[in-house]
Amino acid sequence: MDKHVIDKITHEWNQIYSPSEQGKLEYLLELVEKTRQNYKYPPQPNGWYKDAVVYSLYVDLFNTTFKGLEDKLDHLKELGVTCLWLLPILDSPMRDAGFDIRDYRNIRPELLGLPADTPAEVKQEEFRKFLHKAHEHGIRVIFDIAMNHTSEEHPWFIESRKGPDNPYRNYYIWEKDTDKYKETRIIFKGMVPSNWQKDGDYYFFHRFFEFQPDLNYRNPDVIIEVIKILMFWLEQGLDGFRADAIPYIWKEDGTDCENLPQAHNILKIFRAVLDYVRPNTLLLAEACQPPVEVVRYFGQGDECHAGYHFPLMPMIFKSLAIQKPEPIENILHPSITPEIEYENQWFTFLRLHDELTLEMVNAEDREIIHSHYCKYPLWDFRLGEGVASRLSELLDRDDRKIALAYSIMLTLPGTPIIYYGDEFAKLNDLEFYNSYSKMTGKEDSRYLARGYMDWDGIKNEIMNPDSLTSPTYANIKHLIAVRSKNSVFGRGKIVWLKPEKSADRKLLAYRREYDNNVITVVQNLSEHEVTIDDNSMLHDNNQVDLLTGNKLTFPYVMKPYEFVWLG
Repeated sequence: MDKHVIDKITHEWNQIYSPSEQGKLEYLLELVEKTRQNYKYPPQPNGWYKDAVVYSLYVDLFNTTFKGLEDKLDHLKELGVTCLWLLPILDSPMRDAGFDIRDYRNIRPELLGLPADTPAEVKQEEFRKFLHKAHEHGIRVIFDIAMNHTSEEHPWFIESRKGPDNPYRNYYIWEKDTDKYKETRIIFKGMVPSNWQKDGDYYFFHRFFEFQPDLNYRNPDVIIEVIKILMFWLEQGLDGFRADAIPYIWKEDGTDCENLPQAHNILKIFRAVLDYVRPNTLLLAEACQPPVEVVRYFGQGDECHAGYHFPLMPMIFKSLAIQKPEPIENILHPSITPEIEYENQWFTFLRLHDELTLEMVNAEDREIIHSHYCKYPLWDFRLGEGVASRLSELLDRDDRKIALAYSIMLTLPGTPIIYYGDEFAKLNDLEFYNSYSKMTGKEDSRYLARGYMDWDGIKNEIMNPDSLTSPTYANIKHLIAVRSKNSVFGRGKIVWLKPEKSADRKLLAYRREYDNNVITVVQNLSEHEVTIDDNSMLHDNNQVDLLTGNKLTFPYVMKPYEFVWLG
């Protein structure tokens, strides 16, 4: 085994585990080397994720099964998608949309159109066939590994429940009382009363729902098990992992149990293993934290390759609500969003499977955003800390506003994520919400923004130019096509512009620069016309709108919600 890898894993291991655990470290190193020797896939290209367009979906909600998803790979390729993020596909009781994992190596059989008693090996073979098909379409595949917690139905927890002497007891956090971790906030405020759940004479600790007990990484057996799981899916041909809820994986009494140093030690071990077995396997940080905390999960190029920019998303919505560029400009200022190393990347999004989260905003911004976008009480999530709704509903079913929002996301620094159905202006699904609330016993308003795709209905609406679906799909497809021809958007720096004479600015404008390519983006956030008097914002006078091929003449009057990409 490479000495550098041994030294790296050993150093990080010794930061968190006692010398008495050296035997387990040696076992881990042998396991990693054996996996590397038998590994059959080539390394991935450096920085492939910087040029990606990611599409996030639930297999069953998107098109029933993996075979149904295969049937839509042509659609995804035509849209411009180059990476699929599969929302949870592993065996689960489905009380939290699959984030409550019951078996980390077993895909839910219904997603493969197979009987419940199908052997795991058969399901894995079918999944490998799907990966091969996706790769043939030029589409990489990543999926979620919930590494902070399991389902209460996971075999480890079932054993753990049997008592203090059970060998799996220490895979989880059990206490006789609830005196520990008192400073730890409740994440699902309004839905979960405590981070402790009584079970017999003891309590177990959980950060999310009470049926999702947290894993105990103080026990080195746990990190070894998780590494085995990562390597198992690497062997199937997976291209990367979304590391779910990583700020919470280490608990320390007397702290808020978030962003602790030991969480970084654990991630460095994960990254070293992935880099050794298959270089450039994406490790994506799901850390709903301020940017200054998220960048710490990039380490010194030895933790996650990329992370979600959670605070940017609500500021995009604030800018659209107040029709001013300052919220976006301010959140991306280096004082709030630190500079990152070239190999690292932000992942950006407008909507995901979760709510429009307002955790990372101040009270004033929370009031502005929540009051503007939470149009019905049912859309409220976590007592005012979020809004659960589809993008098209938030933006008043207005194709101009939807296109503008996509223009912003696709041209700001980072790798964009499209949430399934948003390219068709999919609406909230009340029937799905009612069905899943009844099934799970949780009135989780995020179910509104999920729901099944109606492919027959979409086909009809695309043919109807008067529908919301038709212009939305045409706009988003065109924007992605232009973006994909210009690596400046995924790799370049940003230079802010102020082309207006008025102090009451309505235009969000900037240059994106990479190598010798310079593109000037100007977007009217206003419902009113805005006049640009001269061409001083242009990099050169020969720039034309890449979206239309037109050259601007000045003074130029921008229509409400109009945008131009000048290159």
